[in-house]
Amino acid sequence: MKLQEILQYIQTHHVKFVRLAFCDIFGTLKNLSINAEDFESATTYGVNLDASIVNGFMNFKKTDLLLFPDLETMTILPWRSNHEKVVRFFCDIKHVDLRPFEGDGRYLLKQAMEACEAFGYTPNIGIESEFYVFQNDESGEPTNIPVDTASYLDVTPLDKCENLRRDVCLALGEMGIKTTMSYHEKGPGQNVIMFQKDYALPSADNFVTFKNAVKSIALVNDLYASFLPRPLANEAGSGLRIKVILRKNDRNIFDDEYAVNLQEQRSFIAGILNRINEMSAILNPIHNSYERLGREKAPKYITWSKENESELIRVDEKHDEYSFITLRSSDAACNPYITFALLLFAGVEGMKHQEQLHDNKTSPDMLPASLAEALENLEKSQFVRTYINEKTLETFIRVKKEEVDLQDQDASFELDPYFRLV
Repeated sequence: MKLQEILQYIQTHHVKFVRLAFCDIFGTLKNLSINAEDFESATTYGVNLDASIVNGFMNFKKTDLLLFPDLETMTILPWRSNHEKVVRFFCDIKHVDLRPFEGDGRYLLKQAMEACEAFGYTPNIGIESEFYVFQNDESGEPTNIPVDTASYLDVTPLDKCENLRRDVCLALGEMGIKTTMSYHEKGPGQNVIMFQKDYALPSADNFVTFKNAVKSIALVNDLYASFLPRPLANEAGSGLRIKVILRKNDRNIFDDEYAVNLQEQRSFIAGILNRINEMSAILNPIHNSYERLGREKAPKYITWSKENESELIRVDEKHDEYSFITLRSSDAACNPYITFALLLFAGVEGMKHQEQLHDNKTSPDMLPASLAEALENLEKSQFVRTYINEKTLETFIRVKKEEVDLQDQDASFELDPYFRLV
């Protein structure tokens, strides 16, 4: 949308405030509001951000940063009153000399998309995200009691999340985000919503918006939604399945109809598999992430398949222009911008070096069993250091190591500090 069109909308609909949103390096959504009358100035000069108190940003010497709204991301928050419309934009973060800020995940993802495009590929990403819904207590605080006892594909009255899922899908539709499917998952109070595939950057924006929408709409209904990977010790975990399509010359390289693409698709998959252990601390960034992996149908081994849906990477068998691969290990605690970027960089590296995709071993390599192990792999990874700024990476590792040191292995799932954050 053009600036003048946005300004006209703000004036016509009497918008008073504009929210400028961004994520810290851990994927936590942040925002600030400005007066609508100052929005035009913000697009030219940016809005000051004191990075010294933003988690993960404070490791940089120059902490004066600027937020610049991305005009293509304008949306109205539909769960707010129609009489008080709130316009929100995702922002690009820059230094005061207008250089891109190295800790901005959106900037990193743009670089990954450019790397794909340099090889002639256009990356599209789809998302399938699971989450639990819990009851609140009398004071409005979340409990560990699921809102229902329903299971896979149940309907009302067993499924008490049906209206919430509907409200979320309708709200996302009003925001221009198309969902393709939603239903009750296996666990009590557990749900899944799937998204239409889009370009990589909008897909990351959409996932951040989705999490915010689910939590906000749950709150309106006096409920609490958690994307914690495994919030209940004896129930199924919640994952974030990432579906990737790569197009070259308007052809999907994962469509086996075009035999010329077979080496490209196999090398892309090999690139991810060969680097997955180095990326796991980014894709699965909290202690609770490793309580999910290897349990139920969550992957444990570094494997791929066209038939088995439990493998780390599943290759779709449609054999058409919509064919895709699905990475099944990641969870919603991740920063989607950095996660998507590393997946694309890894795949491109695989194609660049024509890496071979081998059949699964009889005794395949395993994913990290703990956050501590994943951080060791990350710290030694030359691949990740090639693409993520050194200060950003150092900060991420330092903070996560502190979490490992503080983690009480006997702590109950219900007391997990990320229960309220993810």
